[in-house]
Amino acid sequence: MRAPAPIAVLGAGAFGTALAIQLTRRGAAGFLWGRDATVMATMQESRENVRYLRGCHLPAPLIATSDLEAVVADAGDLLIATPSPALRETCQRLAPLLRPEQGIACACKGLEPHSGRFAHEVIAEELGSERSVAIISGPTFAKELGLGLPTAVTVASTDAAFAERIAQALHGDGFRAYTSNDVVGVEIGGAAKNVLAIAVGIADGLGLGANTRAAMITRGLNEISRLATALGAQRETLMGLAGLGDLVLTCTDNQSRNRRLGMLLGQGKTVAEAQAALEGVVEGVRAAPEVLRLAQRCGVQMPLLEMASAVIAGEVSPIAAVQRLAERPQRAEAN
Repeated sequence: MRAPAPIAVLGAGAFGTALAIQLTRRGAAGFLWGRDATVMATMQESRENVRYLRGCHLPAPLIATSDLEAVVADAGDLLIATPSPALRETCQRLAPLLRPEQGIACACKGLEPHSGRFAHEVIAEELGSERSVAIISGPTFAKELGLGLPTAVTVASTDAAFAERIAQALHGDGFRAYTSNDVVGVEIGGAAKNVLAIAVGIADGLGLGANTRAAMITRGLNEISRLATALGAQRETLMGLAGLGDLVLTCTDNQSRNRRLGMLLGQGKTVAEAQAALEGVVEGVRAAPEVLRLAQRCGVQMPLLEMASAVIAGEVSPIAAVQRLAERPQRAEAN
């Protein structure tokens, strides 16, 4: 039988590189694409993404390149792992190059700035609603994935066969890929958890203790679940990898840039100072206003997310934001 065409990963940040490494381990990846020709040529020669994923070797079969046209021509399915603000532009560059049979998997976590669009909506608008699309999300730190440590994700698509195809390409060598048909649930979990991780980080930066952290994670999950169900998602999705799993990971480990940014805010840094101290994109800063607008549009109260958004926007100090949360009236836990 003829071997399937390789999957190309578009986006050579930490997560994109780690996914390309995992796909190559499983015999599925052929290409890792990035915009900067000099950076990609250096990566191809050194076999390492020194800036974003130092210490994780690129397997020999993986080709690092900046030639998008050649990549799309030689690849089968594509996996986009750019920051969410770059998703639409990436799709626009892909549109004239794609073949009808090529599906799009997406590992961008967040909503499109200004429009608040989900990733699957952006892809459909730019590449056509008939194209197979899958969303990959779950509790994943890129460095651990790149090193081959056990990891699990959810692959969500309304096209069950395509979800299975992408999951099978990733699955193995300690990596578990589960499938789902709840695209909205998986996406909102991945977007909102970054904002809530900033909220938890703020509390930890203020020194409010483990009790507060546990309470905020639990109530944060409740907030995400209420928003997800208002959008038509399945509540059980938020109890899985793309919801509870990703929220716990991002809120409790200092590999999370969102958590670390929140801690710096709690310690008195401004957003600009905190971002300057962190290497890489802090998705929660971009996602906060979009998730907040989405919640307001759905009529869903998300006090923790509102607190984080207000602090990020400079509208209130971390201490004042926490005091406002503490002064909220007593209510039933299920609400």
